[in-house]
Amino acid sequence: MTRVEFDFAVPADHPCLAGHFPGRPIVPGVLVLDHVFQALELAGGVRVSHVPQARFTSPLAPLELAHVLCEVEGAKASFHVTASRGDAVVAIANGVCALSPPADDGVTA
Repeated sequence: MTRVEFDFAVPADHPCLAGHFPGRPIVPGVLVLDHVFQALELAGGVRVSHVPQARFTSPLAPLELAHVLCEVEGAKASFHVTASRGDAVVAIANGVCALSPPADDGVTA
């Protein structure tokens, strides 16, 4: 089993925040997933083919530091996204991704 861990924060001026939601922006779940997908691709040389299971349990605010833990086993990866709020660790999202080898873009070295 391979573990991938990293932290990220979404800048307050990210374009997706303007409409999500005016006056009280929160980070869209698709942007959280995008961070997970990119990390899996960079760390493991795999790409996410689909997400059979994802649950978003608490909103993530702009500039809030999120911690991601992915555990890769074979052709699947589980992910857990949390944020520390005061003395508590709050679950933001979790789920499972199905993985496949990177796409062959036809370019040879």
